[in-house]
Amino acid sequence: MSAWVYVLASRPRGTLYVGVTTDLRRRVQEHREEQRRGFTKAYRVKRLVHYEHYDRNIDAIQREKNIKHWPRQWKMDLVEAANPKWRDLWNDIASP
Repeated sequence: MSAWVYVLASRPRGTLYVGVTTDLRRRVQEHREEQRRGFTKAYRVKRLVHYEHYDRNIDAIQREKNIKHWPRQWKMDLVEAANPKWRDLWNDIASP
């Protein structure tokens, strides 16, 4: 089964959240609609700024763990390498 690693931000260079899921659209929508209590709801972290696809769940889970242990600047560098303007990528994934 495949999986996604994703990074959400409250605003450009703002609060960051790193997650992993098997259904990227559903999970990001849950964050955007604040359907669950937790970090992203408390800090209003809704902007999808980076995502990566992996063919194996285990690879995605390991990547998420690695990124979570990185210094904040490395995470920002990861986002800015592919998304220098911190554009919300929701519309890129929202339609089927």
